[in-house]
Amino acid sequence: MQPVDPPARLLMGPGPVNADPRVLRAASAPLVGQYDPWMTATMTETQELYRQVFRTRNDATILVDGTSRAGIEAALVSLLAPGDRVLVPVFGRFGHLLAEIAGRAQAEVHTIETDWGQVFPVSVIEQAIIATKPKVLAVVQGDTSTTMNQPLEDLGAVCARHGVLLYTDTTASLVGNPFEMDAWGIDAVTAGLQKCLAGPSGSSPTSLSERATEVVRSRSSIEAGIREPGDDVQDDPIRSNYFDLGMVLDYWGPRRLNHHTEATTMLYVARECARVVLEEGLEAVGARHETAGRAMLEGVQALGLQVFGAVGHKMHNVVAVEIPETVVGDAVRSAMLEDHGIEIGTSFGPLHGRVWRIGTMGVNARKDTVVTTLSALEQCLRRGGASVPQGAGVDAALDVYASATRAAARSSATSPVTVAAGSR
Repeated sequence: MQPVDPPARLLMGPGPVNADPRVLRAASAPLVGQYDPWMTATMTETQELYRQVFRTRNDATILVDGTSRAGIEAALVSLLAPGDRVLVPVFGRFGHLLAEIAGRAQAEVHTIETDWGQVFPVSVIEQAIIATKPKVLAVVQGDTSTTMNQPLEDLGAVCARHGVLLYTDTTASLVGNPFEMDAWGIDAVTAGLQKCLAGPSGSSPTSLSERATEVVRSRSSIEAGIREPGDDVQDDPIRSNYFDLGMVLDYWGPRRLNHHTEATTMLYVARECARVVLEEGLEAVGARHETAGRAMLEGVQALGLQVFGAVGHKMHNVVAVEIPETVVGDAVRSAMLEDHGIEIGTSFGPLHGRVWRIGTMGVNARKDTVVTTLSALEQCLRRGGASVPQGAGVDAALDVYASATRAAARSSATSPVTVAAGSR
């Protein structure tokens, strides 16, 4: 048995992506005890970092140990009691996932659907809310199966108007696309690390508004063995012990309830993911993803490839490309991996074998990775039997970057200069 030694890969699919080297270094830090003062201080620091990432003041901002799906399940099973109504707008695979998890929590699930490659007008969602009267509206922000980005900025006001809690899954979209938890009136949000946050899967940043926290607290039940006099014991508790966000909040809060042992290495990783993003700046990270995504989009279009879906509603960080009829899709993907060490993805359900999904996320949202991927794709397409214009994809991408550089220079030149008092 040999040591773990994975091959070198450039992960340009829909996620996971290559982890930032600083995140990998954080993962190698030594372990400490779960109640070591340094450990609990690090947990507190991580909470504050993710408040900034989510753009919220929510005290209930924590990590759920597990993949992004763990965060989704924790949010839904904690907010929804059996028989509660939930409305899920489905515009891709991950809307179906929210409905599946809510159904397993024994909620009364209502869905509305649109064609994959489209998003919902707010008016359509509001009409469905009026018709179904849900307790929770559960919606994916960015669905990587279709690459679409559902507009959220007006949904909070709609939900508040009708007394509905708004939950959103931002696994694929967070920091690569705009997200404003408090300004948009979102009650619960979960995410993952393996996409624009440039970390490995295994921790789910989560935040709850005061309204959502009240619902969770009303359903939470402290388990026997760690229960103290006066602790809540519900006749109909949250239907999961591990994902009982009430107990998880007490573990992260001043009480430090011994609910589970924090995944120490993933805490380090999640903290570093957020620190790195905030060090660069949320606006700068978003702009970098927008530029990289636009360069990849214009690059594949310059190669003569068709882009799937409503491009105006596409996430910045991933594009779905229609596979040309003149090539075998899986053969091109295999050649990209075997000949160039680059991974791109296919999709699910009705899009499986119909599109490639190419991501520009996290540490891979940069010029050299975009150019390298487009160059390799052009070569694999040509060898696979497609006729593509030589060098057109790379040229188009470089033009996008050149334009972005000129725009940044003009912006810098016209920015007002602040002169410190007493300077000459």
